[in-house]
Amino acid sequence: MNEKTIHTGYLAWHFAQAMGARLEKELRALGLNLAQYNALQHAERQPGISSADAARHAGITAQSMGSAVGSLTERGLITRSPHPTNRRVLCLHITPDGSRLLRRASTVVRQVNEEALAILEPQEQATVHRLLHRLVSHLNPGALPPTPAPGATPDS
Repeated sequence: MNEKTIHTGYLAWHFAQAMGARLEKELRALGLNLAQYNALQHAERQPGISSADAARHAGITAQSMGSAVGSLTERGLITRSPHPTNRRVLCLHITPDGSRLLRRASTVVRQVNEEALAILEPQEQATVHRLLHRLVSHLNPGALPPTPAPGATPDS
């Protein structure tokens, strides 16, 4: 089988699997798994997000996210509050301890990313990042942080 007969999606899946395994291993040292890291990330990025929406954005099952949120809640890293208009939905909020752990975990994620991409030249890394960002924006835009409006400043 030559390089051209291997589909891009197949390669992307294998890359994602390899990255996921590396991230799981490194995050374990902080007492986190990928689902928990995603829950913290989405709760910080979108305070009040539901567990179901966080699961959709993270590309995992609602059950996996529910388990992650449950353990984070028990550890005091996330709180859940009733939705203002839908009593069946609980809104997620990251705690100060959760924010501190997320910052540490984000450093670990950044290091894993740098190690995995070290085989590429900086310009190639930037190109891969830009192309993957476009693809994810197209296929699962909720997985990415909101982008500021053109001309907006960080404080606006």
